[in-house]
Amino acid sequence: MWFTIAQAGALVVVLAVLYRPLGDYMARVYTSPRDTGAERGIYRAMGVDPKSNQTWQSYARSVLAFSLVGVVLLYTLQRLQERLPLALGLPAVPHGIAFNTAASFATNTNWQSYAGESTMGYLVQAVGLGVQNFVSAAVGIAVAVALIRGLSARRTSTIGNFWVDLVRGVLRLLLPIAAVAAIVLLAGGVIQNLNGFTDVNTISGGIQSIPGGPVASQEAIKLLGTNGGGFFNSNSAHPFENPTPLTNLFQCVLMLAIPFALTRTFGVMVGNKKQGYTLLAVMAGLFLISLTTLTLLEYAGSGSGPQAAGAAMEGKEQRFGIGGSTLFATTSTLTSTGAVNSMHDSFTALGGMLPMLNMMLGEVAPGGVGSGLYGLLVLAIITVFIAGLLVGRTPEYLGKKIGAREIKLASLYLLTVPTLILGFTALSFAIPGIRAEIEAVSILNPGPHGFSEVLYAFTSASNNNGSAFAGLTANTPWLNTTLGLAMLLGRFLPILWVLALAGTFAAQDRVPSTAGTLPTDKPQFSMMLGSITLIVTALTFFPVLVLGPLAEGLL
Repeated sequence: MWFTIAQAGALVVVLAVLYRPLGDYMARVYTSPRDTGAERGIYRAMGVDPKSNQTWQSYARSVLAFSLVGVVLLYTLQRLQERLPLALGLPAVPHGIAFNTAASFATNTNWQSYAGESTMGYLVQAVGLGVQNFVSAAVGIAVAVALIRGLSARRTSTIGNFWVDLVRGVLRLLLPIAAVAAIVLLAGGVIQNLNGFTDVNTISGGIQSIPGGPVASQEAIKLLGTNGGGFFNSNSAHPFENPTPLTNLFQCVLMLAIPFALTRTFGVMVGNKKQGYTLLAVMAGLFLISLTTLTLLEYAGSGSGPQAAGAAMEGKEQRFGIGGSTLFATTSTLTSTGAVNSMHDSFTALGGMLPMLNMMLGEVAPGGVGSGLYGLLVLAIITVFIAGLLVGRTPEYLGKKIGAREIKLASLYLLTVPTLILGFTALSFAIPGIRAEIEAVSILNPGPHGFSEVLYAFTSASNNNGSAFAGLTANTPWLNTTLGLAMLLGRFLPILWVLALAGTFAAQDRVPSTAGTLPTDKPQFSMMLGSITLIVTALTFFPVLVLGPLAEGLL
């Protein structure tokens, strides 16, 4: 337990050191009037005028068009894999998995219905999946920055230029940090090569094929961009991806650094750093509550199996232990990162509920790169409106009026993902033929646990997380298709509502604060915002949690 506390303490110290310089740097990246020579060359090749700004409609069209092209190109690469260099003799990816994977990586989800080392060649991994890891993360940050501009602008019809935000996010932020992170991971023992499969003799006298690959470079952006997925089937539990407790801690830092620091960026860009600290307090508070609860549940090891074994170590790596596993699980499911270093399916019944609940929160503690910040800002708008109704204060946020249009857009944002999760889960069990297939093929364990496996899958896909319960066979026509649709709708519908909010706020003038204005940079507002986040989640998902993990935990 003490080692677990030391790990969490070290993580807090490192994130605190990075918070201010990284947050200030990101603010400069997205507000600087100057373009580098490389950026100007890219703009000329794309036919983009970097000095022109876009309306929210134009910005949204650019996001959708760019992402659609990414889906098509990644799908095509997978289908042509056997004809490409560095394919390792692997065949073309089947169309169902190819669609699911293309939707997954273009939406920053990185859900995988396949075993990485036996399905994807090195070229598809690096050029297809790796490129999407960079650009999908940059899209999320760009949307968050657009919303910040909308909140800080006055009487304008524009919210920035998507292409400039995209290019700067990749070249100035993600690429240089990922390059340094890859070197650190290499030093920590993560492999990086272009070797194919190496046959070795095992101690039992058999022959095993050991894969190589450009793993460190993939791991760096996979975690930094809160993408997730894994080069190998066992993901970050594989010693080639995550060899030691030190690399495990470093990978947690990579997942959390940008999402937490974006609150500083927000405070700098709106001209009020206290507003950023308010959001940071909510993110950090929810993170610590989740981490503490999950760790205590796993150390308690409730259930006949863990109690007989003396600890809940099934599905966990010995080199990480319970503390390193719960730290990674909390980090990945609260940051929209599909990476796992332990199998959530093997957690205790109530412990397995926590990663699921983390995603159901909307992944705002701190959430994915960009998506966590704009998700929490939408919740802040709801909180201001509710608090204003309760105490008779004017519903304003950062000097912008919260009216009917803003509340409608915020409500659509909050309703989209729960509708996808609950709707697709219900259809999976309500349609007789589909239910029979899921029960016969997909579910490993029947009863409440099997229900939890399906619920977790749609929660992960709709929230663009990508982690899995690990007991579900998702490579079926129904799940490949519906999970792919859940990823696409769960990514781009909320983005549309956020960009519409940004345009609405940008068109407003700022109103001066009065005695009736609710202060949003005080500890009281942090407590209200955190409470609203928990209440909205509890009211929405409590009934379905009763059917799955809660029912299993009480058996």
